[in-house]
Amino acid sequence: MSLERIARQFDLHGRLASIRPITCGNVNDTYIAVFRTHFSEERVIIQQINHRVFPRPDWIMENMRILTQHCHEQLLRESDSADRIWQIPRIIPCKGGADCFVDDSGNYWRALTLIASAEAFDVAQSEEHAYECGMVLRQFHWLISGIDPALLRDTLPGYHETPGYLEKYDRIVSTDSAREQLEGSEQVRSSHKFIEARREFARVLQDAQQSGELQTRLIHGDPKVSNIMIDEDSGKGTAMIDLDTVKPGLIHYDFGDALRSLCNRAGEEAEELSDVAFDLNLCDAFVQGYTVYAKEFLTPNDRKYLYDSIRLITFELGLRFFQDHLAGDVYFKIRVPEQNLHRACVQFRLCESIEIRKRQIKQLLDDAFQ
Repeated sequence: MSLERIARQFDLHGRLASIRPITCGNVNDTYIAVFRTHFSEERVIIQQINHRVFPRPDWIMENMRILTQHCHEQLLRESDSADRIWQIPRIIPCKGGADCFVDDSGNYWRALTLIASAEAFDVAQSEEHAYECGMVLRQFHWLISGIDPALLRDTLPGYHETPGYLEKYDRIVSTDSAREQLEGSEQVRSSHKFIEARREFARVLQDAQQSGELQTRLIHGDPKVSNIMIDEDSGKGTAMIDLDTVKPGLIHYDFGDALRSLCNRAGEEAEELSDVAFDLNLCDAFVQGYTVYAKEFLTPNDRKYLYDSIRLITFELGLRFFQDHLAGDVYFKIRVPEQNLHRACVQFRLCESIEIRKRQIKQLLDDAFQ
């Protein structure tokens, strides 16, 4: 079925003028569609949900419906006192009223409103940008705090539970294919050694949760810098996008992941590993933005594990990239051979940089909560 026919399944006014792919994103296939009338134009997001990653796309849409309805109602109630227009994508239903369209091959498609006059960046643009990213994540956590976590389905069981990824890694690395790669590549062997040296650390957050030190909340699940929209006119943060991974979990994974992606100026696809480093100035700016109101809902135990969250999520993503490379690139999309291996090496280099800066990071976190 053609993209044009798929786009016409949704309840949109006007004639489809164009549809083109967006090249960013490692999971879903995403397009921008333009619909025009004689007096207006509407740009929307059309996405095919990756059912290899999300085996229940209908659950994704059910969660998104609950989430966006709650957030829109909350934003409307608070709009008069807000310092800006906070936004969140809205589901555009099919012409028959369904939240998504299933094509002849069983693929799930959806349409979402586009956050207009705003843009996201793959890397931090400035300390001011980092501060606004902190503000957006704090606002998002506040918005979803009023939703009972039990209302949302767990669309990715085990997602952001590092010990589970390590168990999966152990199964993959014992296969004949993985052993062959270990024997044939120094880069693969080095990555394996990096993981083995940090094996015990992988349980730090899960152990704290099981002991009752940390509590389960709703989290975004993927709050990297490229999922934070910045208003083009004011320069202020306006929205968090890519809501497929919202689920019950530890808020620390969000906090750590935002800093992991933001504070590496070279980005996840850095060509030279020597360019990869954790930027303390960007970290400080983000933390200042996030803690404006976060002091009210982060407990002393929450604060105790903030540094660990930054280090752990960086290690976890490197682990996931590496095991996907060993498994044949079945989760993260690649554009060139061994891209996931290189992505893993970038994260491991960043993790080392975070470890070297442990004292400074913990100090600026302590200062922010004074």
